[in-house]
Amino acid sequence: MHTAPIAILLAVALGSAQDPSRPPVPVSMERMLQAMRRVTSYSLTATANGARLEADVVLSVVHEAAARDPERRPLFFGHQEWYDAFLARTALTPDRAPLYVRLAYQIGQDLVVDYRQEAVVDGVLQGPAPRVAANVWIFWKGGPSEYSYDDTVSRPNLRVTQKKLITYRLVEYDDRLWYAEVEGLHGRPTTGPLGVLFAVIGEARVEESRSAFLPDGLQVVRGRGSKWGIHRTETVTVWPDGRADEGVPPGRPDVVAAEARLQEPLAIRFRPLPPPPG
Repeated sequence: MHTAPIAILLAVALGSAQDPSRPPVPVSMERMLQAMRRVTSYSLTATANGARLEADVVLSVVHEAAARDPERRPLFFGHQEWYDAFLARTALTPDRAPLYVRLAYQIGQDLVVDYRQEAVVDGVLQGPAPRVAANVWIFWKGGPSEYSYDDTVSRPNLRVTQKKLITYRLVEYDDRLWYAEVEGLHGRPTTGPLGVLFAVIGEARVEESRSAFLPDGLQVVRGRGSKWGIHRTETVTVWPDGRADEGVPPGRPDVVAAEARLQEPLAIRFRPLPPPPG
């Protein structure tokens, strides 16, 4: 199975249990907007940059909260506040918002992050110690158990399926980002030669993704997916405008070096993931 599209899909679209004594702290629309305004090196409206935008905003808020909140309470990113911040940042009207943003808003998809590293990491087995290690839950209440959409703007076109609960470990290093133990995200390409192949075998499950970022806004993604017990890992280059190409471009030793970093062994013994809040 060829799973280069799995890396694109995650680029599109990744402790102790939450309890009444530690309710998540709502993040304001203004704080999300502030974080989004710092993003200038890539297009916010491209689906392939959606996961990158999510990580940039979440990590910006996490770093600030860690410095201000001695209790390090979990953070709640509400769908209404995220949607309003996105529209304000992009100056788009609701009917012009990209599909991946509109659907998440319409179904009421919220996000909670617990960034206490001792609640996430039991031990670092390989690689450097992370700057941030967080448990992330993305979910909605009521409604269907999953939803799917066709992204006809991405290249190749994609069918993306998101389960009612998506979980992952968000691990930030000085020079890369790791979405580990991803659950609840599936997809497949629908155009090109791979679209024909995946039309037969169906959607693959995204398992993990690692990203490195270049000063010019280019993103190198190395993602792993599985189907029918077969696991494959491939590299994709995501350009600032959201175009995704298999492999790395020629004549870019900096991109080759970034891909090499993503292939370095990383291993963390994670603590069991608790149930989602609420």
